[in-house]
Amino acid sequence: MNDTQVERYARHIILEHIGIKGQKKLLNSKVLIIGAGGLGSPVALYLAAAGVGTIGIADADVVDLSNLQRQVIHATKDIGIPKVVSAKEKMLAINPDITVNTYQTFINKDNIKNIIKEYDFIIDGSDNFATKFLINDACVLLKKPFSHGGILRFTGQSMTILPGKSACYACVFDSPPPLESTPTCSSAGVLGTIAGMLGTIQATEAIKYLTGCGELLSDKLLIFDALEMDFDKIDIKKNQECRVCGKDGIKELIEYETQECDLK
Repeated sequence: MNDTQVERYARHIILEHIGIKGQKKLLNSKVLIIGAGGLGSPVALYLAAAGVGTIGIADADVVDLSNLQRQVIHATKDIGIPKVVSAKEKMLAINPDITVNTYQTFINKDNIKNIIKEYDFIIDGSDNFATKFLINDACVLLKKPFSHGGILRFTGQSMTILPGKSACYACVFDSPPPLESTPTCSSAGVLGTIAGMLGTIQATEAIKYLTGCGELLSDKLLIFDALEMDFDKIDIKKNQECRVCGKDGIKELIEYETQECDLK
């Protein structure tokens, strides 16, 4: 690292569990963020600041006024601009040394494997169950570790999946709920700060995985309720009969029916 980088990352470097070695790992790592919204915003900002060398960000939408209550990477001037373009601008403003790859597209079964294959860790910041299950399926097939996150109203949940080692998303939730059976953030609402709380947890999981420090949320489901400020961590187990990662698991991807803005 050069002198400027040593100064920029000084607070990481003095940490016993990261140090120069860990910071170099971050600089040489690649993380993909799927979703540049409520969860993707804090993840993108903090991973850029942390010096993750290559960050991909995938989102097909443009910035809308209603996004600004929680999607802190975007500003009023960005309304109408593709979210990935807006996000890249802010990330490079924080840290011009990193590389930001943008994918202005809807993630589907035909493109996801090609997009995630080059990355070391995946962040699920998507806003619907269909995409969440597709991310899980693709990461299991390609053996890509990833962080799941979901928020609604005043609550959030997260778990980190290590394919082949830990329980996957489908081990816990099996399959998407029927369409229209669950509220959406547009109909039920979401406290803006919840996105920041959970997004920073997901960013922390990525940094921990990349540097090898600490204990990940693998085989654990973290749930919090901000109204009471209660946090619970539930132990979960890999399901040997899981339709995705079990002994007779999936061999190819399927497209799930989608309902917009389920958990974001």
